[in-house]
Amino acid sequence: MPPADTEQSGDGPRGTIAVDLSMEAGEWPPERVLSRLAATALKAAVEELELPVADGTEISIVFTDDAHIRALNREWREKDKATNVLSFPAMPVRPGVALPPVLGDIVLAAETIRREAGLEEKPFEHHLIHLMVHGFLHIVGYDHETDAEAEEMEAAERRILARLAIPDPYG
Repeated sequence: MPPADTEQSGDGPRGTIAVDLSMEAGEWPPERVLSRLAATALKAAVEELELPVADGTEISIVFTDDAHIRALNREWREKDKATNVLSFPAMPVRPGVALPPVLGDIVLAAETIRREAGLEEKPFEHHLIHLMVHGFLHIVGYDHETDAEAEEMEAAERRILARLAIPDPYG
């Protein structure tokens, strides 16, 4: 899989995030499409957040189905239900600090994402990119446990998606 081009403008360091993409289960677009969408999502997030990314930085994105993400959700969050995306940071990161070389894993569930995109009448690719951005923000230290955190995270998502001409998912 080609790395997500995260070249930055300005004074920030330049680097790339290598994406380890795996398709475990579920009905997904072809790998080349997923690769392009992941690169697009990560590049926009890195640029919008002005993250200093060192060459060789890695992230894993797993495309799976509702059954697998439900098992992960039960095991790691004690929630026995499918969800659209889970993030597993390799190590704690706070917004604004240097990123570790291994960022962690983002896991996405096909059926839930398709169902949500249909219910919300939005293109599947837009919803998938939004959820990759959402998962990436968790990996780099954002959260939505409190109202203030949620407001900050959703604002970052809106700015990142606006770079890609994707409408506000919360609007």
